[in-house]
Amino acid sequence: MMVPLDSSKKISFQRQICDGDLVIVYERHDIMKAVKVRSGSELQNRFGVFKHSDWIGKPFGSKVLSSKGGFVYLLAPTPELWTLVLSHRTQILYIADISFVISYLEIVPGCVVLESGTGSGSLTTSLARAVAPSGHVFTFDFHEQRAASAREDFERNGLSGLITVNVRDIQGEGFPAEHSGSIDAAFLDLPQPWLAIPSAVRMLKQDGVLCSFSPCVEQVQRTCSTLRSNFTDIRTFEVLLRTYEVRESKRADTTVEEEEEEGAAIGPPPQKRRQCSSTGLNPCSAERSSSVTAKPCATARGHTGYLTFARLGLREDQNAKTE
Repeated sequence: MMVPLDSSKKISFQRQICDGDLVIVYERHDIMKAVKVRSGSELQNRFGVFKHSDWIGKPFGSKVLSSKGGFVYLLAPTPELWTLVLSHRTQILYIADISFVISYLEIVPGCVVLESGTGSGSLTTSLARAVAPSGHVFTFDFHEQRAASAREDFERNGLSGLITVNVRDIQGEGFPAEHSGSIDAAFLDLPQPWLAIPSAVRMLKQDGVLCSFSPCVEQVQRTCSTLRSNFTDIRTFEVLLRTYEVRESKRADTTVEEEEEEGAAIGPPPQKRRQCSSTGLNPCSAERSSSVTAKPCATARGHTGYLTFARLGLREDQNAKTE
């Protein structure tokens, strides 16, 4: 279970892997896979054959060996790791946007959240953890097969108790009336979010927060124009993440010319190669030095979309009551 509802069963590296558990098989930072542990099953990859039976009883975080001596790590499933391994049915939100959304929507355990649309379920999974154990996420997608696939993923991850998936065109029909005035936060990922805003107004509690995700600034402009009728504190953000690779390298001392050819920008100053002593007191040997380098990843994600947040203000009828 990705988000245990029972706090006494909190997932940690001390919990042992059981038959039927979901584990994240980690080969390297950009190669991971979600695997359901089944006694008698095997995993084959470039490092060899791994028997699931060897995994059962080991704690999460264990390093396991294959028949060829290769190894992988068995990690506990988390929303962050699930975002990296899930099937992309649509473009998804990544960790930088997700963490920002949860923070600015002020989502805490016990909150009730509306989401449209569900898509691949990347954000939905993190929302479920944020509202657990007593909150709930109601997510909507107009595409029936996409909603069914997301529902299967949530059941597989043990999140069905925290998430309800519905098939509904929120732009055309709005949110169900049963949620009126009971929602703490709402998230919209729609082509025309301004069409769903009037419905979101009726769903949100007083002082509730709404977020709209849009890839184009023209969508943001129209959304903000619609929000001004009922919302206050309207803000738009673009979250850009730059990831660095930190590595330790060991190599023989190089000449000045070799350093310049390699373009080394980090590490000790270049030195000329030591000469061999003819007396034998300084035998010629390749000295190896160790240095730590940090450089931006070659594949850095740029613009994903704009996040517009707004807080529901006091309605006109409520203003009249307070006067």
